[in-house]
Amino acid sequence: MMSVTLVLIIAVVICILVIFVSALTTSKAYTTVKHTVDPLENNPHLEKMKQDEEKQNKE
Repeated sequence: MMSVTLVLIIAVVICILVIFVSALTTSKAYTTVKHTVDPLENNPHLEKMKQDEEKQNKE
């Protein structure tokens, strides 16, 4: 009975460690990476989308 309890304790500790490490790395990723938004003016992707939309409307 002692071995089952020991295995259960070790499994719970491993689960807690995995959750802690994943939370730590996720929070580091969000704080170190600077998220930016592309400006709407002179955006080549938006111009291409507008042209594609106009082509579909003409057809």
